[in-house]
Amino acid sequence: MQHSPGKSDAAPPVHDDPMTQTIIHHLLVGTNRLQRIPPIGVLIALLGLAALVGIAWGAMVAFALCAVTMLINWALLWILPRLERSYGPDRPSALALGVVLTLGGVVTGLLNAHPVILLAGCAALVGVVYYSTHVEPLRLGVTEQTLVIPEWRGDAPALRVLHIGDIHVERITDRERRLNALVRELTPDVIVFSGDFVNISYTDDARAHDDIRTLIGEWRARYGVYCVGGTYTVESPAHVRAFCAGLDNLRLLEDAWVSIATPAGNLHLLGMQTTHRMAVDRAKIRALWDERPPDDGMTLLLTHAPDVAPSAGELGFDLYVCGHTHGGQLRLPLVGAIFSGSHYGRRYVMGRYRVGKTTLYTSRGVGLEGLGAPRARLLCPPEIVLWHIKGGGAND
Repeated sequence: MQHSPGKSDAAPPVHDDPMTQTIIHHLLVGTNRLQRIPPIGVLIALLGLAALVGIAWGAMVAFALCAVTMLINWALLWILPRLERSYGPDRPSALALGVVLTLGGVVTGLLNAHPVILLAGCAALVGVVYYSTHVEPLRLGVTEQTLVIPEWRGDAPALRVLHIGDIHVERITDRERRLNALVRELTPDVIVFSGDFVNISYTDDARAHDDIRTLIGEWRARYGVYCVGGTYTVESPAHVRAFCAGLDNLRLLEDAWVSIATPAGNLHLLGMQTTHRMAVDRAKIRALWDERPPDDGMTLLLTHAPDVAPSAGELGFDLYVCGHTHGGQLRLPLVGAIFSGSHYGRRYVMGRYRVGKTTLYTSRGVGLEGLGAPRARLLCPPEIVLWHIKGGGAND
């Protein structure tokens, strides 16, 4: 059973897309332009920054140490696409890291800190850059969660629902190959994907489109694979339909319900397109809730962002799975996520929450942010989420 009250055939105009008006989006677009700086210009800038540290310390060795550190960091970023690990710009991040090192180096120099402090800081920065760009983005793991549905049969096997979010494909890398190996290994009963198929830097890239179709075309589950589109800024509805067109292993849900009969009871899945316009999305979820199937089966909301969580909690969805935030992607000890793309900031940035009557899970996702963002994860490894959904009712 599928009900579709209507589709949006195109993304809203750019001026009407709230994701293009955020500070983060402007920052990503602006920093992405730094990739146009010729390599010699980046080299001169980094050496100039290192010279400031040398002046603050009054020592040529401080200049040399910082210059070498900055060049190593740049090399670590430059080599990523050549190792087929990620495909972002190297120069914006190299310059940003140079500024960070310069600020720390100048401050410690002016404070007459021990030279070991500068040496340790440089070594730590190289270690963090290597780990966050070459290691953690490939550490895709499985997070397992359990949910009990009182209306379902208690003697039936648990339903295994695999949630995948934010694959953000640039090219198929070891991360994507591991993703599909895990999908095969886990043998889920249902797969749900909460959008952002492509990296925004590759939205109109033909090879990225082919790689997306190859990747998602391998997904298989007993009761089906269900997808929704992501952020309009990243991928328009037309792009999403092109990614899914002709793939008979999955179904794209565009503001539509689908009902799945399982041994434990009925699963009613709503796939809703997130517009990121809060008034629109709040009104839409209420209208779609009124169209839900009439029996007492489990209700699952699949949408891209966590921003309608309060509305979902009031209405009574059993489970709400989403992504969009990447868990912040870069997290600091004690501080947590540095950024979040959610309208609620860090309130629902990562993990499991109870919101009214609803269990919400915001996935850290699989892929990485695009444009001028560093292709990095720090203290926020990629994940897919396997739900074991059990009945808690009478064994009849």
